[in-house]
Amino acid sequence: MKRLILGTFALVAALTVFFAVMWLLDNRVSNFEGPAELYVRPGDSPQSVIDSIAAQTKIKHPKRLERVFANYELETQMQPGHYRIGGRAPSVYVARMLRHGWQTPVKLVLSGTLRRPCDIARKISRQMMVDSATVMAAFADEALLARLGATSATLFSLFMPDTYEMYWTDSAEKILERQKKAVDAFWTPENLALAAAQGLTRHEATVVASIVKGESNYEPEFPKIAGVYLNRLDRGMKLQADPTVAFCHGYTMNRILLRHLTIDSPYNTYVYAGLPPGPICVPTRACLEAVLHPDRGNGNLYFCADPSFNGTHRFAATYSEHLRNAGEFQRALNKRAAEKKKAAV
Repeated sequence: MKRLILGTFALVAALTVFFAVMWLLDNRVSNFEGPAELYVRPGDSPQSVIDSIAAQTKIKHPKRLERVFANYELETQMQPGHYRIGGRAPSVYVARMLRHGWQTPVKLVLSGTLRRPCDIARKISRQMMVDSATVMAAFADEALLARLGATSATLFSLFMPDTYEMYWTDSAEKILERQKKAVDAFWTPENLALAAAQGLTRHEATVVASIVKGESNYEPEFPKIAGVYLNRLDRGMKLQADPTVAFCHGYTMNRILLRHLTIDSPYNTYVYAGLPPGPICVPTRACLEAVLHPDRGNGNLYFCADPSFNGTHRFAATYSEHLRNAGEFQRALNKRAAEKKKAAV
């Protein structure tokens, strides 16, 4: 009897030690040799997650990880999201992270030329879980836009190019709400007063800023370009802004020709005076600042590309001066075309 009791005690002690060691290995000891980054989509299996981890770093004890995943019922309880596994993470932490959706935020970068809703939708879908079709549907949801203080005509005014920290699984609605928050943060009482000093509402300033963005990517010139269009508005002149014509044609041409200028659209500033109904692209913060702090020069009303083709412009207050600048640019353009033709022979 004594031997039986001692044997039983030894077995219980051995099992206790065994399970204690197993608990420590699962809960306190790292099962990975390095970090890994996971993008888990709806319908992904625990095994696909394990395969993804294994493709990035060595799993010291794969069976242990499989067992813990099974214990946490990840086959049915795993949450989609972006997760980052540290090199010292134990198996249980990873399982809990996936089950409870403890995501690591991603950076949503909105930059560059954002001039068509489909371009913005694709840019978002490449960085977030939401697909471009769902984003486009949100862009067309007038009830959602109205709640955000916008319409389909003012959609571009909802965006502020920047880098945003968000969850990979955030919906198109949440993304728009985050953009709206950033735009509203820009329009402080001080900035609204600066717009009013130029004779503009917030909406009108955004429209002018979008035209500035359409004209150039050279930031130092933004205030001068803004000044030209504000001077034209003050004088009651038609803006005659090529980017508005490009917008009317869906940005499908490389050059604006005379035949493009006659399109009948309220966005065509060659045909209609004043500002178009809405912004023609997403203006950057620098473009908005340029409208609030314009360089009106000596009453500049014209500008054309510099004949050096360096991306800058020449500005003029009179039409005769502008014609000289435009003629010089045209001669440089013809010379370059002739040189290209000669080189191709």
